[in-house]
Amino acid sequence: MAPHPHSSASLKASLREAALGRRDALDPQARQAGALAIADAVMAIAALADAPIVGAFWPIRSEVDPRPLIERLFTRGQRVALPKVTPDGLVFREWRAGEALVRGGFGLSEPDDSLPPLDPTALIVPLAAYDARGHRIGYGRGYYDQAIERLSRNGPVLTIGIAFSVQAVAEVPAEAHDQPLDLLITEAGPVSLTRA
Repeated sequence: MAPHPHSSASLKASLREAALGRRDALDPQARQAGALAIADAVMAIAALADAPIVGAFWPIRSEVDPRPLIERLFTRGQRVALPKVTPDGLVFREWRAGEALVRGGFGLSEPDDSLPPLDPTALIVPLAAYDARGHRIGYGRGYYDQAIERLSRNGPVLTIGIAFSVQAVAEVPAEAHDQPLDLLITEAGPVSLTRA
């Protein structure tokens, strides 16, 4: 039987808060070293090399910093798009090294509105918590679930979650709209995902 939506939301909220507390408590140097290890592991994913445009994100708070990964993608000749939060959901716009970002809602840094929207075929996905089935808890607004669902209408989208291992939880209370990740990478390497 599916969990009641309200109980699921409150459970997600408590799991999110605990996982973010563990992430916040990580030593900044450990976070930095972890981001480099994650960048190396993500770059080793063969399917990612085939994506002409990779959707990434700019870090906030104590998130895994994807900027070392973005630098490696540029070096390999891949294009990178960053998300902008709009009333209709996430819109991805190309970002090139050195271009200024504008301040968005929720403390985000986003590409300028003048840049044309792009649809990535691979996404580097931020998260607050994850489980071994590839389910994630985001920040509670469902932007990435909606974006993955929308982008998937054009064809397969490779979704790669990046997180620190302290963000693992026993089980994410998944709901019908939740989009499980294809791959999950932590500083300890790829997480072996078990599909139900």
